[in-house]
Amino acid sequence: MSKIQSIRGMHDLLPADSGAWQQVEAVLAKTLSRYGYQEIRTPIVEQTELFKRSIGEVTDIVEKEMYTFNDRNGDQLTLRPEGTASCARAGIQHGLFHNQQQKLWYQGPMFRHERPQKGRYRQFSQLGVEAYGIPGADVEAELLLICQRLWQAFKIDSHVRLELNSLGTPDCRAAYRSALVEYFGAHKDALDDESKRRLESNPLRILDSKNPEMQTLAANAPVLHDYLCDEAKEHFTQLLAYLDKLDIAYTVNQRLVRGLDYYCHTVFEWVTTELGAQGTICAGGRYDGLIKQLGGKEIAGVGFAMGMERFIELVGQYSPKMLGQPVADAYMITIGAEAELEGLQLADRMRSEESALAVISNLGSGSFKSQLKRADKSAARYAIILAENELEQGLIGLKDLRTAGSEQQLVAYEQLIGVLNNSK
Repeated sequence: MSKIQSIRGMHDLLPADSGAWQQVEAVLAKTLSRYGYQEIRTPIVEQTELFKRSIGEVTDIVEKEMYTFNDRNGDQLTLRPEGTASCARAGIQHGLFHNQQQKLWYQGPMFRHERPQKGRYRQFSQLGVEAYGIPGADVEAELLLICQRLWQAFKIDSHVRLELNSLGTPDCRAAYRSALVEYFGAHKDALDDESKRRLESNPLRILDSKNPEMQTLAANAPVLHDYLCDEAKEHFTQLLAYLDKLDIAYTVNQRLVRGLDYYCHTVFEWVTTELGAQGTICAGGRYDGLIKQLGGKEIAGVGFAMGMERFIELVGQYSPKMLGQPVADAYMITIGAEAELEGLQLADRMRSEESALAVISNLGSGSFKSQLKRADKSAARYAIILAENELEQGLIGLKDLRTAGSEQQLVAYEQLIGVLNNSK
């Protein structure tokens, strides 16, 4: 009988790697909490209409990449391909946006049916950070400041750079759209099939084409900044002033458009050259019309999303020590039936809130030699050795597993917890 394998593009996270993820996630949560952002958790399955209305029907995600199916009631459902639409839906449904500001974050799996490659998977994990009810450029600056603080925390700030652009208001973008239709229409014979299809429905997406021939044509297309209204120019100028004040380096990329229909005003990407073709590790922008588009009242929205796999890969290249497995304080070795019973009790007392020690108990018995091998393999710093003879005298063996040539010492039973805490 053949073995059942995981689905292509959907990977297991094994114990050897999960510790790194836990450490990264802990830093992310702590940092976002310091800025006043609260976690929200939404279902991974939503009504398909949610993504069609938010992302846009003429996008690669909706047309080609979504995992969509009919459930037993005949409802059309989709595994979420991104998190903003779900976050917005939850906020509308539960009244989170009614006359109040919200600063939210989420992290979890997203799903897109695309060709798996390094840094791009069919199930991938994404961090999303979003703010609602704040229309000014100050919140955009704060989001970019959060990003920079994260890069600095993981010591990768010299390996990423910020690119940003303004898409303007819907009105000035409509004028630009007409200019693009006219320009690309005059070169229709040079367009590939996908660009021809997008010409009338979503011409800005032609600027984002991955086809090298289209990129050459797009380079000579009209520039969006020439069509920005005074409101859009003022908003973007204010953001750049904030970034200059905060010492956040940036490049204005007038060809940056992003792939989702709901964006307006500011869009940005943090990119790197260290991960090959998949160079964007974090991207976002403003989407003031999204809530109204989904049935709520008009309210400002802005946020970013970060691909966790690419981020952790980049951290692993330049700050591998930050991704080391969590190390237990001690591994409990027991010799004899009475010591086994005492060891379980002692280990649990050491894990209490008061002691706060991480202790791995040896289970399944075994010789002293085999238990010591397990202790060494566990990456615990110390081996605690409970033998019946020493226990009768109120003594416990303690061996430093991480210092070469270290000899076992005997410690008084009642002093063990203090000795281990003092050694941290």
